[in-house]
Amino acid sequence: MGIAVVVGGGCSGVLATRELLRTGWHVVMVDPGARPGRGLAYSTAAPWHLLNSPAAAMSADPDQPEDFLRWCRQRDPRTGPADFVPRSWYGDYLTEVLRAADETAQGRLTVQRGRVARIFEPSGGGGPLTVLLTDDVVIPADRVVLALGHPAPSAPARLDAAAARSGAYVADPWRAGALDGLPEGPILLIGTGLTAVDVALTLADAGRHDLLAVSRHGLFPQPHRRPGTAAAASAQAATVAALPELLAAGSVAGVLRSLRRLAADTGDWRAVLDALRPHWDALWQSLPEPGQHRFLRHLARYWEVHRHRMAPAVADSITALRESGSLRVRAAELCGIEAADEGVRVVLRERHGGAITAPTFAAVVNCTGPGRLVESDPLVRALVAEGMARPGPYRLGLDTDAHGALLRRDGSAHPALWTLGPTRRGVLWETTAAPEIRTQARGLAVALGDAGDRAPVVECVES
Repeated sequence: MGIAVVVGGGCSGVLATRELLRTGWHVVMVDPGARPGRGLAYSTAAPWHLLNSPAAAMSADPDQPEDFLRWCRQRDPRTGPADFVPRSWYGDYLTEVLRAADETAQGRLTVQRGRVARIFEPSGGGGPLTVLLTDDVVIPADRVVLALGHPAPSAPARLDAAAARSGAYVADPWRAGALDGLPEGPILLIGTGLTAVDVALTLADAGRHDLLAVSRHGLFPQPHRRPGTAAAASAQAATVAALPELLAAGSVAGVLRSLRRLAADTGDWRAVLDALRPHWDALWQSLPEPGQHRFLRHLARYWEVHRHRMAPAVADSITALRESGSLRVRAAELCGIEAADEGVRVVLRERHGGAITAPTFAAVVNCTGPGRLVESDPLVRALVAEGMARPGPYRLGLDTDAHGALLRRDGSAHPALWTLGPTRRGVLWETTAAPEIRTQARGLAVALGDAGDRAPVVECVES
């Protein structure tokens, strides 16, 4: 087999590397982190940050769905399949998955610390690729897999340059130490999704109890069912039985009517959504383009708060913060962020009523979640500019074929550039969580299984 370079060492990178090693590839994993395998979401997690999925759903191995659960029980034998364990545990688990894959591969894995600056291909687009790192290390590659994970948050519109430069504005709360030493006083969280949940818990633990979270809808994620509460098998069966009707609906309105009917008839909307999870990409792709636009414009946020839920213990903590007044929530449009004499002035327009206010905060934290990959990632921008890739639908990610091969500017599938995970969003809708990514990793490795038949010597050289 040839050399496959995996760009990224988070969840997507580990799962892709594991599968490629299984099928005989020599893999070079490129990651800037000192501890590849943990990724951003797990390397900076605090003890009170729990996984947003139960332990039974998080195995790295498609053939052993209880692998992570067994691993958790080595740490705590009381762990149940429906329990929500600390997110840091999953980072440790991924590190061990990578180590086990390395041991099995017997010398076919190289981990290179660094960032990829450019990917070059020979004129005409045939033959091996050249991967150039920012420190001028050069790596030859027969195939390159982009395992980039989530892009950094996008800057809010109308963010004053002086405010952006001030220590009172936090552009990325996941950067190590980003929330340490914020000025005393009220803090604004921009966004009310899972990132805002994590940030609110971290700030509250640090003794900050004057928090305001703002988003257009003012909706926090819904809680998962509690461990010990059985999912309604009848609701799941009814949902699977209704799948042909949902796929044939042909419109967002038709799908929504069917989902509401199923939730009302079964009395368990969580079971309905969970049963649909393996089929959501087929549903997404069954919608015509205007329907997808309509979903993104009007329904995406409502879908997200019901689909991407909080662990019950986390939901209890958020409820306690809100009931105590430590965390307040407003539905409002963010119209401007300006530097002030003491802190940051934020212009808000109420969602209902249109009233405009301009309160001042000691600090503002961007909790809007992942930004748009095509705009935020320099490597992706370079690939698009050179025609080796193109933006996917709605610019949420990159365009790919059904197996994850990048589509070039002319629409042809690139034979050597592949991707998985959040990078495929837009073409797929459910593509950001471990169960979907492990399936994509297996499919990608199968698609590449017959490629490259030479046994290379993997060398990284200085240019």
